Amino acid sequence: MKLIDNHGRQINYLRLAVTDRCNLRCFYCMPEKGIDYVERSALMSFEELMRLVDIVTKLGITKLRVTGGEPFLRKDLLGFLQMLKESNLEEVHITTNGTLTHDAVPQLKDLGIRSVNLSLDSLDRNRFDLITRRDRFETVWRTFIQLLTYKIPTKINMVVMNGQNIADLIPMAELARKYEVDVRFIEEMPFNGTGSTPDVPWTFRTIHDHLKAHFPTLALIPAAESSTASKYSVQGFKGSLGIIAAASRTFCGSCNRLRVTPQGMLRTCLYGEGTFNLKDMMRAGATDPQIMQAIVEAVGNRAKDGFEAESSRKNGIVSESMASIGG
Repeated sequence: MKLIDNHGRQINYLRLAVTDRCNLRCFYCMPEKGIDYVERSALMSFEELMRLVDIVTKLGITKLRVTGGEPFLRKDLLGFLQMLKESNLEEVHITTNGTLTHDAVPQLKDLGIRSVNLSLDSLDRNRFDLITRRDRFETVWRTFIQLLTYKIPTKINMVVMNGQNIADLIPMAELARKYEVDVRFIEEMPFNGTGSTPDVPWTFRTIHDHLKAHFPTLALIPAAESSTASKYSVQGFKGSLGIIAAASRTFCGSCNRLRVTPQGMLRTCLYGEGTFNLKDMMRAGATDPQIMQAIVEAVGNRAKDGFEAESSRKNGIVSESMASIGG
């Protein structure tokens, strides 16, 4: 069975947030005071998550990304990943900030994790400390090297923040010269938990032109239609560069993703409000066919793009932090 939305887009990718907790407090995703974390009982259990995985694979979901918050803060995450290995999923990916990941990398290799997205917003220890409010750069770098050592395909995600890490753009891009890694630059999004929309002078075009000025051989690489990143090669580079128009939202027309928050809220769009709560349905005694039908109906009423989804929110603004959404 295929899961097709009301705009003719097939949905085959689920982003599953397993916790809202994060041990870094980056400016772009969390307010300085932090967020009010929910109690453990308010999160979907691993058993409930596996039930959901079984349901969505029957709807044609083949790819899953485990995210958070920081997923490695969730106790027995590796046990959950082992359960996923035994599911009908074709691909399992992980997004992590790398602070707790280093020792788990050999097991991730054994579990067949398809790729890891590593959040890293600066290569300068002092700037990293200022951005994340934690002095953990060396730890994250060790994780990066460990991922390369075990040959797990790795993407570095750098959120481009005006006045914060612009000096890191070119040094970060240079990592792809030395290492077989995808370095992706992301437009800053309004998910800092304040309900305000940041000024984003560093747009897709600005980032592209800055890279092109330093790397004249920058050339677009054809990518999958559903890709969120525009991917580029540079002569002499082992890896590639990418730009994600997260604020401009130019990739919405081919989006193939669903998201589930740590508390079980199904989101058909990152910028929209949740449609219904899977955890509450399960705990109220809903059957698998009932949950499946609810997912089909939610996808059948999906917003055309992120702008439409955001405009339909009750208060009109995105007030949550990225940690609580599970982006």
